[in-house]
Amino acid sequence: MGSTAWAASCCGGGSSASLVLPKFSKAMLDISMDVEQYDGYWNKSGKVVSDPPGSDLNQYRLNIGYAHRIASRWQASMTLPYVWNDNQYAGEISRTEGFGDASINVWYEAFDAIKCVWKVRNLNDLKPATYIGASLTVPTGVSPYDDVKNSFDVTGRGMYRLDGMLSFDKTIYPWNAAAQLVYGKYLQRPVNREYGDFKEPYDKRLGDRSVVSLSGGYTFFLESMDTVTLTMAYADLREQEGEINGSPNPITGMHKSSISNTVAFSTMDRDWVIKFTWSHALAYKNGGENFPITDVYTVGVSHVFR
Repeated sequence: MGSTAWAASCCGGGSSASLVLPKFSKAMLDISMDVEQYDGYWNKSGKVVSDPPGSDLNQYRLNIGYAHRIASRWQASMTLPYVWNDNQYAGEISRTEGFGDASINVWYEAFDAIKCVWKVRNLNDLKPATYIGASLTVPTGVSPYDDVKNSFDVTGRGMYRLDGMLSFDKTIYPWNAAAQLVYGKYLQRPVNREYGDFKEPYDKRLGDRSVVSLSGGYTFFLESMDTVTLTMAYADLREQEGEINGSPNPITGMHKSSISNTVAFSTMDRDWVIKFTWSHALAYKNGGENFPITDVYTVGVSHVFR
């Protein structure tokens, strides 16, 4: 879940994970392209492990999202990525492509008026825009439980997940800040194949997932009243150990911490937003667990329909 470049109550924002409509708008279309480059990984004990010499691991994602207002305080959205894997690892070359996992989101706006202000005149001006949401991840991608050779062919997790989300953002021009909390539970599924090999059937569930993200930014106003916003964010993702037939699976569980920087250009009427984000994993010991160390570069454009 990425942080938005503008406070959502003012002009909305989007990422590959979720879309948030600005207050009083009707709809939004968001298109973005991710380039994710891999450089080693954290093992189960949190140690940083390098990839073999000559490795070149990359994933590219084209994300298409649409958000629509369904009531005065309610909005819904959907995102679907198309994924290209391009990997060279230990002398083997692998190139695959296909859809990734889709997400369907619903948000409730727990506020009536736009919460962006120019000056604080009373305590009410300090109240943030608060969103309460739910998200369903749908396993439309290729997973380890399909007919694949190895993890380099995978484009999705292969399981449904239901997330509860809570988001706060506040803008006191030219400054803005945001925080988001996400907690998700995977649904159990039967498994009889892993990476192309058939197994004795068993039930599998991935561990509960939590994400905490914090961001802050500053907006520069151009003479044309178009704007450029710089945002810095920190995110911490954790996934607990999963289960096999109801018993803990000790080789699972994940953790990743990362920082990101976003530059966003918005037109004067806030109907168009063009953004570039660089997300960098913090590659130090215990900065992650069972997770690849990556840099993600994202270029995207959003259009709001008033």
